[in-house]
Amino acid sequence: MNDRSHDPLAVTTVDTIEDVSGTYPGYRRVHARGLCFDATFTPSGEAAALTTAAHLQSAPTPVVVRFSNSNTNPTVHDGVRAGRGLAARFLLPDGTATDLVSVNVPVFFAATPGQFLEFLGALRKDPATGAPDPAKVRAYAAAHPTAALALQEAGRMPIPVSYGTVRYWAVHAFVWVDPQGERRPVRYRWEPDAGLRELTEQEAADKDPEYLAEELVQRLADGPVGFTLHVQLGQEGDPTDDPTRPWPADRPEIVAGHLRVTAPVADQEHWAAQVFDPTRITPGIELSDDPVLAFRSQAYAVSYERREASAGR
Repeated sequence: MNDRSHDPLAVTTVDTIEDVSGTYPGYRRVHARGLCFDATFTPSGEAAALTTAAHLQSAPTPVVVRFSNSNTNPTVHDGVRAGRGLAARFLLPDGTATDLVSVNVPVFFAATPGQFLEFLGALRKDPATGAPDPAKVRAYAAAHPTAALALQEAGRMPIPVSYGTVRYWAVHAFVWVDPQGERRPVRYRWEPDAGLRELTEQEAADKDPEYLAEELVQRLADGPVGFTLHVQLGQEGDPTDDPTRPWPADRPEIVAGHLRVTAPVADQEHWAAQVFDPTRITPGIELSDDPVLAFRSQAYAVSYERREASAGR
């Protein structure tokens, strides 16, 4: 492992995550515990005129989905209020792949990588309480007002009945390129077929520590679990470079397709070792000018090397 080969800010960011949340050999620095599933994405056809991306045309595409708990500690109980993730890898006909990484909050906590590092600093645990100092979090929000929405959303996160009853957002803006070369910004959201269902804190406390993965496997025994992919179409002036700022709610949307999750993958070890990277795109989709989006790939590379080294791989 040679951190000198990586972006210094990415190295410092991963260092800070480890300092704030601890290090667990062989696990991701965030979203440590997860399970991967086979799925199929069937496009609706509504996106075909707006992007040339292969998986958004007409033919179904096989997908591997990783559902996860956002915590760095892989032993944290699933019943706490925390982030949840749905990361999807679309396995394209030409042998390549594209990833769509989403979480259960609509916006991010920082507008730039530097601000994210500040946010992590605000989350350092107070030695006297073992928890972050609320005054430091409030000071961060005061210094970066647009981050307040993400903090509010995190504070009222539901405790889900199932990974299949959660709404997931991709947070960042992307750019679709249509067959004529026209470009338009978009944002993605997964809506669960089963609807949004949550537990009370007491109900969650009575569940097994890893109930979310166990529940989803049991649910799949009764049939597939589905999500629709909603795409918000941005207009001129909508911010594409700031993941803390949502677009106006009246922006038009389309349903780009349907995800059908069917069963746990046969090779969990292989897929657990993969990096689901939101910058892994395909022709017809481009990255926006969001600096946090570009930075994620660099931070993931640092985390991956450390994960592999600590696992002895």
